[in-house]
Amino acid sequence: MPPRPPKPTDFPSHLTLTITHPTAGPQTTQTTTKDPSPNPTSPNILLLLHGLGDTAANFTSFARALNLPETTVLTLQAPQPLPFDLGGYHWGDDVTFTPAGELDMDAGFARAVRTIVQEVVLGTLVRKCGYQVRDVLVFGLGQGGMVGLEVAEGVAAAVVTAELKGDEGEGGKGERGERNDRWLSGVVSIGAPYPLSAVKNTTTTQKNRTPALLVAGRDSLAVTESAVRRTKDRFEFVEVHRYARRGDGMPRSREEMLPIMQFLARRLKSWKGVPEGSVEIS
Repeated sequence: MPPRPPKPTDFPSHLTLTITHPTAGPQTTQTTTKDPSPNPTSPNILLLLHGLGDTAANFTSFARALNLPETTVLTLQAPQPLPFDLGGYHWGDDVTFTPAGELDMDAGFARAVRTIVQEVVLGTLVRKCGYQVRDVLVFGLGQGGMVGLEVAEGVAAAVVTAELKGDEGEGGKGERGERNDRWLSGVVSIGAPYPLSAVKNTTTTQKNRTPALLVAGRDSLAVTESAVRRTKDRFEFVEVHRYARRGDGMPRSREEMLPIMQFLARRLKSWKGVPEGSVEIS
């Protein structure tokens, strides 16, 4: 059976997210009280994670602008509001500051990662909607990029644990018959490497096989050469693209967006031309 499109009511009520289907506008968990008519099934899920101090609503416009074929986009809001009336939300376990007095992007993400892994990816997309882990791709900006890289590791660890317990519906040999489905389709991280705060929590020596793309400015203070090496220590396939300009942040031109779109094109599935009822063999 092919997966079905996720609906707002599939997700726990404490989550704030928007769902942008390939042929429909977003539906928001806070405002949608009745599930809409089913949208055409898409073989891909793109999970968008905003940056420090942003909201899901602001990032949803990017989901619409991407306009990716056969891809349902989930824009998830971070769980914690910033203090001191700063506005926006953050993914960290705590709010920390750099020696310069600025908000520290790498604040530890154990709670947020656990929520995304267990309640969004495995709990809803895999168990309820019938997707496989490898159907899910994560796109994160800044702090959201760090979270996305940790989510890739968290999903793989959760699937291995489930396999050891004999739970074949948790990404191992599921209802669709695939085995060893523990790697996400990919992770795009804008302006952020694998977080230093997660290194001490790593217990496995096996590199994650989820393909990762790091995008940053040529003078990035976050995506340094040592940070790239740290990411490559954890992920087997890492691409790095640097803007010609200074500064991190979202791409501002077609030239800056092109490596991202090329990465997405390589990682996203297409069912066009596949007869209905066909079975995927892996």
